[in-house]
Amino acid sequence: MNFETKRVGDITVFKLNEKRLDTSISGLLKGEFTMILKVEGVNKLIIDLSEVESCDSSGLSAILVANRIVSANEGQIRLAAPSEKVHTLIRITQLDRVLPVTDTVEHALVELGK
Repeated sequence: MNFETKRVGDITVFKLNEKRLDTSISGLLKGEFTMILKVEGVNKLIIDLSEVESCDSSGLSAILVANRIVSANEGQIRLAAPSEKVHTLIRITQLDRVLPVTDTVEHALVELGK
């Protein structure tokens, strides 16, 4: 699984550098989110989906794991720059009611108070 993280103040930006967010990487992604959020104590997370072209239910499940951990720590999460296909899936599953989505990472940074 190819990804990168960067800190902007107290915000962590997690960029997934994969075309597909599916069963093949969802388990690894859940583990990575758990490490970042529980071990490193991150409570403001932006998941940059700009490279992801497709996503399935297991991919959404990994994102929901991150959301559950962040919420338990009274933190905030944003999904940034999803492709139209991924954004449509988020809307169809009504996850946009739970997971705030922004058009860009920069907009997510502003929302989280950079």
